[in-house]
Amino acid sequence: MKINLRYFASVREGLGLDIESADLSATTVADVRQQLMLRGEPYASVLANTRLRAAVNHAMTGFDAAVNDGDEVAFFPPVTGG
Repeated sequence: MKINLRYFASVREGLGLDIESADLSATTVADVRQQLMLRGEPYASVLANTRLRAAVNHAMTGFDAAVNDGDEVAFFPPVTGG
């Protein structure tokens, strides 16, 4: 299925791109992450960060959330403020 991917902040900087589409056989956000990491570097090291956050279709979610064909999955680091 086709998943639209968005990357923000340090994830975007580490991967060198902010948006892409991918054909994946994923059923959860965790599956999406794992399949992207299997691409090798830089995905493997950037997405290995255990503190990453995710959103599906603009809604914050956990890595156990389901994904469907055409969904947008976003990855970003935890937000800090001051």
